[in-house]
Amino acid sequence: MKAVRLQATGQLHLCEVERPAPGPGELLVRIEACGICGTDRHIFHGEFPSKPPVTLGHEFAGIIETVGPGVTDFRPGMRVTGDPNIFCGGCEECRRGRVNLCRNLRAIGIHRDGGFADYVCMPQSQAFALPADLDPLHGAFCEPLACCIHGVDLAGLQAGASVIVLGGGVIGLLTLQLARLAGATRVVLVTRSPGKRRLAESLGATATADPGDGDIIARLTDADGLLPGGADVVFECAGVTDTMQQAPRLARRGGSAVILGVMPQGAKIEIEPFDLLFREVRLISSFVNPFTHGRAADLIATGRIKVEPLISRRIGLAEAPEAIINPARGGEIRVLVIPGQE
Repeated sequence: MKAVRLQATGQLHLCEVERPAPGPGELLVRIEACGICGTDRHIFHGEFPSKPPVTLGHEFAGIIETVGPGVTDFRPGMRVTGDPNIFCGGCEECRRGRVNLCRNLRAIGIHRDGGFADYVCMPQSQAFALPADLDPLHGAFCEPLACCIHGVDLAGLQAGASVIVLGGGVIGLLTLQLARLAGATRVVLVTRSPGKRRLAESLGATATADPGDGDIIARLTDADGLLPGGADVVFECAGVTDTMQQAPRLARRGGSAVILGVMPQGAKIEIEPFDLLFREVRLISSFVNPFTHGRAADLIATGRIKVEPLISRRIGLAEAPEAIINPARGGEIRVLVIPGQE
């Protein structure tokens, strides 16, 4: 079969490899779609810990081809989405229920072979069923949505809350929709892209703002701004220095800033501890998706979260290395890799 393999940092190629065979408790899944995430680019550049050589791709869905011995809950022909994060269950963090912080966490598409391939093998514990009539491309959004759900959970978002979302990529646009579902009455999305601002408004944003148009903090939080005094919750979804530093400053007194974006490993930002203290702003980091993948699958399956407008391009495996190596094109939200597509 074909697979997009990271041989070493900075070395990514489309390769011919042996099709895997499912072992005990495993599923062999024929990939229908796998999303290109910013983390894939960080991995390529050595900015996110991985374990090459490995097939990348952790946002995937597909059809079960065969099952290994001992599989009881799934059968060939079922459509599934895969939670890539495999916890050990025995370390101190797992025993405390914080499985996303597992000391032995291993992820499909990062530490073991993933979804930029014709097929992937995964434990049945990581699979979640999707409706047979669901658009097969939509299942690839379950993993990023699950991560956003965890961030919203950590924020303790309440009905009637005000929210600022920094970043108009897939994480920002999914978080925007979740915030509205949770009952936020005012949601402002901030992005430089005019197209993403228009899309955000169609998905429920009550207002949008261009960070390049003057002092964004003053424009949002001043007495005559969009959210005077700041927001109850600010979600940082861009993973860049400017928004990381802006997030706590955009939160109201007693508010929260939730970090969902991923910056390169080793990157630093400047914050003012006195400001956090004096205004009692909570700075919260949100890592992956503990026990939220099933909820994400339900939201996708029922259409409560709109993902079709987030698909920018559909490409085949042959085009995937170039799309991963290079920065996203201007205005792109999510590129999906479709094995078998020329």
